[in-house]
Formats: sequence, C-alpha cells, structure tokens
Amino acid sequence: MNQTPPKWARYLLTRFHPEDTLEEVEGDMEELYDYWVQNSGVFLADVRYCFSVLTVLPPFVRRRKKREYNQPSTLDIAMLRNYFKIAFRNLSKQKLYSGINILGLSLGIACALIIGMWVQDEVSYNQFMSDADNVYLVRVNYGLANGEIVTGPATPSPLQEVIAQDILQVKAVTKITYEPEQLLVKVGETSAKEKGYYASADFFKVFLLPTITGDPKTALMNPNQIVITRKMAKKYFALGQAIGKKLQLDNQKFYTIGAVIDDLPTTSTLTFDWVVNFSNIEQPWMKSWGNTMFKTFVRLQPNTTATEAEASMKNLFRRYTKDEDDAGWPVLQSITDVYLYGEYKNGKGVAGRIEYVRIFSLVALFILLVACINFINLTTARSALRAKEVGVRKVVGALRSSIIGQFLSESILISVLAAIVALGFVWTVLPTFNSVFDKQLSINLTDKNLWLMLGSVVLITGLVSGSYPALFLSGLRPVRILKGHLQSGVGPAYFRRILVVFQFALSIFLIVGMLVVGRQMNYLKTTNLGINRENVLYVPLEGEIAQSTKVEAFRDEVMRQRGVASVTMTSSLPVDIQGTSGDLDWQGREPKQPSNVAAMQVGGDFIRTMNIQLIEGRDFRTNSQVDSNSYIINEAAAKMMNMESPVGKEVKFWQGKGPIIGLMKDFHINSLHQQIMPLVLCFNPAGTNYLLIKTHAGQTEQVIAELEKLTKQFNPNYPFTYHFVDEAYGNLYKAEQQVNILVNYFGMLAIFISCLGLFALAAFTAEQRKKEISVRKVLGASVSSIVAMLSTDFLRLIVIALIIITPLAWWAVSEWLDTFAYKTTLSWWIFVVAGSLAIGIALMTVSYQSIKAALMNPVKSLKNE
Repeated sequence: MNQTPPKWARYLLTRFHPEDTLEEVEGDMEELYDYWVQNSGVFLADVRYCFSVLTVLPPFVRRRKKREYNQPSTLDIAMLRNYFKIAFRNLSKQKLYSGINILGLSLGIACALIIGMWVQDEVSYNQFMSDADNVYLVRVNYGLANGEIVTGPATPSPLQEVIAQDILQVKAVTKITYEPEQLLVKVGETSAKEKGYYASADFFKVFLLPTITGDPKTALMNPNQIVITRKMAKKYFALGQAIGKKLQLDNQKFYTIGAVIDDLPTTSTLTFDWVVNFSNIEQPWMKSWGNTMFKTFVRLQPNTTATEAEASMKNLFRRYTKDEDDAGWPVLQSITDVYLYGEYKNGKGVAGRIEYVRIFSLVALFILLVACINFINLTTARSALRAKEVGVRKVVGALRSSIIGQFLSESILISVLAAIVALGFVWTVLPTFNSVFDKQLSINLTDKNLWLMLGSVVLITGLVSGSYPALFLSGLRPVRILKGHLQSGVGPAYFRRILVVFQFALSIFLIVGMLVVGRQMNYLKTTNLGINRENVLYVPLEGEIAQSTKVEAFRDEVMRQRGVASVTMTSSLPVDIQGTSGDLDWQGREPKQPSNVAAMQVGGDFIRTMNIQLIEGRDFRTNSQVDSNSYIINEAAAKMMNMESPVGKEVKFWQGKGPIIGLMKDFHINSLHQQIMPLVLCFNPAGTNYLLIKTHAGQTEQVIAELEKLTKQFNPNYPFTYHFVDEAYGNLYKAEQQVNILVNYFGMLAIFISCLGLFALAAFTAEQRKKEISVRKVLGASVSSIVAMLSTDFLRLIVIALIIITPLAWWAVSEWLDTFAYKTTLSWWIFVVAGSLAIGIALMTVSYQSIKAALMNPVKSLKNE
C-alpha cells in the first residue's frame, strides 16, 4: 500500500499556497516525501513534510509574477475541436465499450423521449381552448353521515338555470348530456353514426372554439339548427359547403346547419362532431334535482376566482330543494385539470391520470439514470488507460478546467451519438406505442419542442454521466501518475459499487412493479363480479327498435332464436352504471341519512340474464304491468335503509311509491376502484338503451348472424352494431392495462441496460485480474472456484440492492394498490421472486466473462510478466 502524507498538512498546502506555483510545489513535495519514507521511516517523513509545508506558505514564500501568456478558454473553438477529435479517436480505439455506452444511453434517451412526448400530450389536454383558465366543470359534493365527502361529476338539469340566474361571478353556463350521443346522421344517400352533444344555448359562450363559418353562438340558440365540425362538413357536403343545408339526425328531425367549427384536437376531453340545442330532448322528469344525469360547465367573469364563485354557489341546493339535510354543494374544477384529476377524495381532486403521468415520468428517469450509471462505471473503471494522458497534459500546463472540459465534451459527444440512434429507435417504436396507448404522437423535425426536449435530454445526460469521470480523472496528481502510482485509495471502487447497487435497486423496483401490476390485472380479469359477463352481448336500442311499440316485439323475436338463453333490456351497462339519484325515500328515514343511490331502468329477466344471485324475492316479469312501480335493490341499499328483510316493504322512487320485490346480492356496478354503491332497479322497458342477449356456450356467432337479420328487418335505416359486456368491462381498466404494458416493457429495458453495464464491468474486472487468475490456475484452482470468485462480488451487490429497495418497493406498490377498493394481496414471495430474477439475470450476465477468464491459458498471461 502506498504511504501518503498527513491529510491536514496537504490541506494547508492546497488551501493557502499561491495557486500559480501550487502544482509544481505539490509535485516536488510528493517526491521528497516518498524519498524520506524510504530512507527515514514514516514518522520522520511526516514531520519533515509538515515542516516543509509551513516553510512554503505565505509570508515565507513570494507569489510568482503572473504568466505573460493567456490560457486558452475551455470553450475556445480550437480547444473544442481538439476535444472532439480526441473523443472520436478514443471511441474508435475501444469499440466494445464505446458500443455498450452508446447502446445503453440510446435506449435510455429513446425511453425518455417517448415518455416525454406522452407526458407532454397528457398535460396539454384542453389547453387549446381560448381562455381555458376561466372555464370550469361543475362537480357536486355530498356529505355523508360519517363525515366523508363524496364528489360526483354529474349534476341535475336545473343547476344550470339557477347558476345563470343567481351567480354573478359566472359569465356563461351550459349543460350537456353526460356522454356524447352516437346518433345516425343522414344527408341524401350518405349516412353514418356521429358523436355529438345536446347542449344548452350558452355552450359556445363557455367554450370559445375556433369557427370556420357561421356563428355557433347564435346557431345553437335556435332549436332547429345544428353546429357541426369541419370534418363532418367535408364528409357530407361537397367542398365542405354546409351552411344553410339540412341533415337528418337519428332518422327523425331535420336540422339546418347554422355554423361550422374547426375539428377538435385529440387533446380534448370534449369529443363531438355536432351540437344541438338541449330543448330538443328536454322532458319534465329531467327537471328533478334528484336526477344527476348531466354535466355543467361555467365560464367565470374576468378577474374572478373559483373560490369566490364556489362561495356564492354553496347554498344553491338547499335554496331550491326541499330536503335541506341531504343537499349537496357545487365545486369547480378547472377544465385543464379535468383529464388529469378525475378522482376526488373528501371533496378534493387528488388522483386520476396524473398518477400515471408521475409513474411514467419516474420510469423514464429510472431508465435514464441506469444508462448514465453504466457510462460512469465504465469510464471510471477504465481510468487507468487515460491516467497517463491526464498526467502528461497537466505537466505541459493544462489546467484542471480544460481537462474537465475535455471529458465532458467526450460524454456529450457520446450522448449526441446516442441521441441519433435513439431517434431511430423512437421512429421504429412509435407506431406500436400509439396503438397501445391510443395516441397520435409523431416525430416532427420542425417542432421546436421536440428539439428542446432532445437537447435537454442530451445535455443533462452528457453532464450527469460525464461529471464524475471528469472530476475524478482531472483530480489525479500528475507526479504520482507518471511514477505509476495511480491508485488513490478505494474511493472510486466503492463509488462504482454504490452505483451498481443503485442501478440494480431500480431494476428490482421495476421487476416488483411488473409482478404486482400483472397480478392486479389478473385479479381484475378473474374476480367474481357477482354477475356473469361471459357470453353476454349487447345491441343499442336506436331508431325504430327504440320505440315502445316495437322494442318488445324485437325482444320477443330475439328470444325465439336458437342459441339465445335469455334477453333483457337496460338503461346502462351493468358493469358501468353511471346514473345516480338522491330521490330514494322510505318510511323511517332519519334526518341527514344519505339517500344517494345508483339507479338503472331495466326490462324483464334482468336477474336471470346476468345470472345475479337473488337473496330474496323475485325478478321482474316480462310485459308485466304489475311490476311497473316495483323495485329490486341490492344488499348495500338494504343496509343503507336499515332493512333486514326488505322484500314487501315500500319505497318511493322514480316510478312513484311501490314495493320492493327482490333483494340482490351485491355485484360490482363500476370499476373495482370504487366501493359497491346502493343500487335500485326500476322496471321501465321504455326507458332502456340496450338489449342484452345471453347466448348458450359455443353458439354466439350463430346468434350474431340472426341478430343482424332481425336488425335489418326491424330497423332498416340503422347499421347493425353489437359489443360484448366483457369488452365494456375491460374498457374500465384501459389505463391500468397501459401501465401494465409500460412497466413490463420498460422494466425489461432497464434490466437489459443494467446487464449491459454489468457485462462490461465483468469483462474489465476479468481483464484486470488476468495475472491473478493465471497464478491461481497454476497453483491448482478449479474453473468453478475461479468463476465463483469473480461472480461473488457482483452478486453480493445485487443482494444489497434487494435489501435496500424492498421497503421502498413495498410502500410504492401498496400505494398504487390502495387506489382500488378491491385488490389482490401483496405477498412476501413477490419480492423473493423479484430478487431471484435479478440475481439470476446478473449471474447469467457475469458468468460468461467469468467462465471465459477461468478457461484462458495461464501460460499466455504469465509469459508477458
């Protein structure tokens, strides 16, 4: 081990000696100290060194005159040209390590670019709207008896009118149907289904959308006019000249086109091609405060805050509803937050898509860090090859800043080359990414944001990955380098080990994420919902078969077909019931007792078709007039009303006062993110929107063919469409499915990049210990013992990484699972599997180099010594 002078004396020398002669004096004293150690011993050498340091400090030494020549700037063009020339030579000289560095960084940069483009797209939703900061979605808070607050996006129809009348802070307010209606549009012989909204007159005063022709504000005030998009105008009218022309909507009413607006971008939460005045569908039952089936938006007056408007709206429900104890209160959510913050907790937007933006961003950062760690490890590990170069440069007068500049330039050059390769990766992968994530991302080389993003990633990656090697190599002492004393302690080796631990900790974190997310997705697919969604398809009731006089006839014909087990009708899909109401009332209801329930209108045989367990009572009968004012409830509703045996008891709801004829076992009516709500079923076939058909196993295709024939017979003006309930259930977890895919692919990518670095480090270690391995083989060491010796150090680091990351990974995946009201269990074996996978992958990576080194001929290595 090389002896070094006392640290405090060296500190005094470097701290107080004049800078312009420090390097020369420091080198001379290093040589003298080595001489004194050899001739006088360590103690006397330390004493003489300390005394000599005191003699060369001010005021005993005079400052040398300033140099008569100027040092070239580190950023001088000639210097930069020289830096890059040397960098290219080094890259071409060390092809394997250069290739690993560039490949690792390019994969990291490609990942960061793709996710960066995705994140930019996500956070830009609704930003295209003019003056979007003044537009808000009205949500409603409801206080529960236990003190919790439930927030819903659906509002009652009368709310729009009273806001317009009473709230001075609101400049314009509009209500729209909860979801866009997909109705048949017909112009001459051309017809197709198009999405659109029924909206109140101020829709285009709230949303200031770009207009092509006409005035959408005045057009919407006329119940006989329609506003359409540019895409729809081009589709149905020659040259897009649509103003003043007519189209037929839903095969019923004709509307005159009053205005054409520009197409909405994909980053819009409002998706429509037409808008019609709300008065065309308004009915008396919609004016009830208990029916929350619409969305309300407001535009605030200039210089008015959402807090001020909310304060004025606080008592609107109590003022206009009779039941003051169960009244809710409106809250405002900025239109730019609607997409990202869809989940509310205790009245505040806390989660939603923003969670996935954060997760994706962290994954991109993790992979970029893993790639940078590879660069740092390989550069510091191979520092011996560059040490003499640094020493010679320092001796001939190079400043430390210029050496740092050189190494940073090299790392930035590698980042630039990696970025070029990364663009190729992104170009190749982007179409697949778009199809999985329903995006339309593209590489536009004229986009300033793309170059800004790419430049930032390249610069940050270059500086982060090159900073430590630059500082480490530039800090080497030229005297000791040129004397062959390169080793300056164990600091760099420890630092490399820390980086490997950190790198594999991130990889294990992603492996745990892969296992937990995959397990939860499997739970979502296989969990018992309380209904049988297999072999159940649905057909929208529209056109002629939506008419009360024909719907029952159509249903009866479907039921007669071979392969059909049962048929029912519903107002919404049973796996995603959005309609809620506060109209439920019953005898013995306590003051302030909640009455908000999910509600659905159904036809006969609903329980039978969906195979729901009936605890008590019976199902609705088809064509039964007796059941028209009867109700079926679930266990949650019975519990809310404190009814142990509810069948036969009367409640008051949409169909008026009537008996409960059935008690269902609870089934999931929404995604598993939410607790099962109280549910009330009403028998009202005329108010349904879907025909649900349960088929016998193996006969679904035959039933679909018969359905198509019947649809053409009963509803010739509408195209035949059908979907499966299973498909609708899967759509509830689209975001989770995307996260599952993302974590799987990018987790494997992080592991691959980590293994690239581990492979290169193992190769370097084997090369460094070539002589030691040869001596061991000559002395009789077996191949297996040498492989074990070389592999143990790396495997020990992986085990340390597993121990460190396990608590953090446990916490992170627990937080994610807590977003589900119903979730899989988090078991200890998941972390054992993750650790075993990491160790196994690392062992396979290292073993190749270890076996190669163990099998080499020791004679060749020792002959060179």
